Amino acid sequence: MAEFASNVKHGHRQLKLCVSGAADTGHCGPNALAKAKALGAEIVRQGAILVTGATTGFPLWTSMGAKEAGGISIGLSPAATEREHTEVYKLPVDYLDLIIYTGFGYPMRDILLTRSSDAVFIGCGRIGTIHEFTVAFEDGKPIGILEDPGWETGPEIEFIIEKGHRTNPKIVFDTDPKRLVEKVIALVMKDKIEEFKV
Repeated sequence: MAEFASNVKHGHRQLKLCVSGAADTGHCGPNALAKAKALGAEIVRQGAILVTGATTGFPLWTSMGAKEAGGISIGLSPAATEREHTEVYKLPVDYLDLIIYTGFGYPMRDILLTRSSDAVFIGCGRIGTIHEFTVAFEDGKPIGILEDPGWETGPEIEFIIEKGHRTNPKIVFDTDPKRLVEKVIALVMKDKIEEFKV
């Protein structure tokens, strides 16, 4: 048994990368679907697991991209049960390998979502996305802002940062999902510990 244990590799280095974005994407424009899917696929291609709020819209589209790339997608639901998830919150179960039913509603689910992830990506969003950004900011998480000329989220976040009067070197912006994921993973790896031995 001791011999087996000495060869065990701990999986803590597989990154869990959260994507936050609008569930209702009517204001996001025609590029949102393609960019969201590209972000989800790129997270998988660069060796990470996708984590979302198990909702519709932008997060669902990233899950689609992750699954199409052969990756793992985990959702944290605001609901307490699958029935509540689908019937009360009207949320999907598609494209998710695992759904954790938190039972905490949206505000507390947001905190669990960002805290259980190594980094947070922000896509086209609304107030819930801004909430997840501010929680991640306060927790010192690396944050990647996926920009698009048609989205207001990036400029809104820049405004929040400016008015917050606090710098944060762990926030990066990019219009390209591949480059953005690379930048965020580089920030995450600065804080990761080496694989420890049993």
